[in-house]
Amino acid sequence: MSSNVAEYAALCEALGFLLTNKHQDSIIEVRSDSTLVVNQMSGKWKSRKGLYREKYLEAVRLCARFPKLRFRWIPREENGEADGLSREAYALA
Repeated sequence: MSSNVAEYAALCEALGFLLTNKHQDSIIEVRSDSTLVVNQMSGKWKSRKGLYREKYLEAVRLCARFPKLRFRWIPREENGEADGLSREAYALA
């Protein structure tokens, strides 16, 4: 699994959780240190072929169900808590 696949898998899980808990009409801001995810999901960059393509397409389908969804890039050095949690989860996998 690549880091891009992992980033998109996490996004899909989060969006799935929000849908399950009926938050699709809420204002949602996804914050990520992945410039790829933020720029592709914001429509600034196109998706290319790659290992992450399937998860990207799943994320696009899920995002379409959220009318008030936006993405914001957070530099990794400003995202220490989330970075630490992701490393902990990776170590447990």
